[in-house]
Amino acid sequence: RLLRQLLARPTGRYTPVAQCILGESYSNGTGVVEDSAEALRWYHLAADQGNAKAQASIGICYAGGTGVVQDEREAVRWYR
Repeated sequence: RLLRQLLARPTGRYTPVAQCILGESYSNGTGVVEDSAEALRWYHLAADQGNAKAQASIGICYAGGTGVVQDEREAVRWYR
């Protein structure tokens, strides 16, 4: 139910926490079709506003090459 409420809002009206939740949903396919690129997009929206969990999630994406080319240096940058 929460996911449906979040998806119904325009992108600019999400809090960084909600953006991170949407990233997680797209990352693991919870309530939506799994889509690594879309997950990364939502993580970036949240991370750009200082959300630490989203920043770590982006690091994980770079470390594992999920939705991006694997890049350990970029992963470390996001972990910091």
